[in-house]
Amino acid sequence: MWGANHDKGTASDGDQGERIKSPIDKKPSDMEMMKERFSKLLLGEDMSGGGKGVSSALALSNSITNLAASVFGEQRKLEPMSPDRKARWVKEIGWLLSVTDHIVEFVPSQQNGTNMEIMVTRQRNDLHMNIPALRKLDGMLIGHLDSFGTPSEFWYVKRDAQDSEKGDDAPRNEEKWWKPTVKVPPEGLSDECRRWLQSQKESVNQVLKAAMAINAQVLSEMEIPDNYIESLPKNGRASLGDSIYKCITVDYFDPVEFFDTMDLSTEHKVLDLKDRIEASIVIWKRKMNHKDGKSSWSSVVSLEKRELFEERVETILLLLKQKFPGIPQSALDISKIQYNKDVGYAILESYSRVIESLAFNVMSMVEDVLYADNQARKASSNRRLSVDSSSPFTDNGRSPYAREDADRLSSSETPTKTLFEFMGWNAETDEPDMEKDSSTGNKESYFKEDTEKSMSKPPANINTKRFSYLEKLEKLSGLRSPTARH
Repeated sequence: MWGANHDKGTASDGDQGERIKSPIDKKPSDMEMMKERFSKLLLGEDMSGGGKGVSSALALSNSITNLAASVFGEQRKLEPMSPDRKARWVKEIGWLLSVTDHIVEFVPSQQNGTNMEIMVTRQRNDLHMNIPALRKLDGMLIGHLDSFGTPSEFWYVKRDAQDSEKGDDAPRNEEKWWKPTVKVPPEGLSDECRRWLQSQKESVNQVLKAAMAINAQVLSEMEIPDNYIESLPKNGRASLGDSIYKCITVDYFDPVEFFDTMDLSTEHKVLDLKDRIEASIVIWKRKMNHKDGKSSWSSVVSLEKRELFEERVETILLLLKQKFPGIPQSALDISKIQYNKDVGYAILESYSRVIESLAFNVMSMVEDVLYADNQARKASSNRRLSVDSSSPFTDNGRSPYAREDADRLSSSETPTKTLFEFMGWNAETDEPDMEKDSSTGNKESYFKEDTEKSMSKPPANINTKRFSYLEKLEKLSGLRSPTARH
């Protein structure tokens, strides 16, 4: 009885729980999500409706940036995006980009069969050219991530793993503590996998360069806000500083030498140099184009020199962007985005910036894998060298010194001596003969004949010429042993 009541109570509680949770857990439809997104855009992100919101251009720019941060913010590994995140990105970025379909311009068009031209509308030319290109770059990056779904030769270690598990790549990730550590086999990656990673890196780098070019072009076409101009110093030298100004205004200018003299060890210093250079460009351009005759903008530098200096700093700025693609936005870029009123520029700038950031992150993750592979191959090579140097035997089991001894003996040019020659007995036994021949001056022929004799046959009178210690005593005492008598 209790069991039945208990089951009924449980079932009723479960039904009640489902009735309570279902309205909360219900997934909003696409129409409801679209209404929410565009309501925020129309209100300028001011949900109070008091008219204190930002412009439509900035609201769209922020929406694209926030969407990318929520979708790609957790992409810290070279792995495919989850189906939910991928579907959300494709769907919602399509909603935001659909605004560009209604940004049009009037162009003349000739009617069929007549010479009359009428004005028709079509999508603005910059949007017509760049939006499809950015969509293609977007799809290429997602495709690159999907290609890492097959089983690979590298893997990742969790951030809270011990240092012994992280291996040699741990110092590289100290600055990027939020990223997991890459691990590869002890001998490194295979040649095929390494070549494939290199090709992926090169392809992603091309995507990065294309997105950077579109973003730079859009930012250059945006108007410079008055607030930024009012904050600038009065001349380019004050903006750059004396040391940088002297490096730029020398007779012979080399961008490579300029970068060698600059301290670009931290991201803050790189960004500070970028801000100074962009400010000097704006100042010099305004001085060349300014016509209101204000004394504050008067110049003592000739027009030709100013154009030369401006060309040099623009070269430095371009090289700086290529050398450090992942640096944050400069003060000029932030000011342009904040005060921009053109919705088309806002969408192009934010979309290209998002793709640029994603491409940079993917390429950085590929470089992390290649770095781990390089460290593993170095460690493996060092281990092999240490084993070879500590072993006294070669691969065939023979000592390396045995071959050296054999080579030394085979290459020796000194003739082999007999025991008699080594002891000098020939010289003692034939000493009278040598003196005889020496009178005729034929010592050389004597030594030659003597050598031939000694090589062919040992002398027979060696034992008679050599006396032992006992024989010497017998000779002195006049006594001989029985064997010596006969």
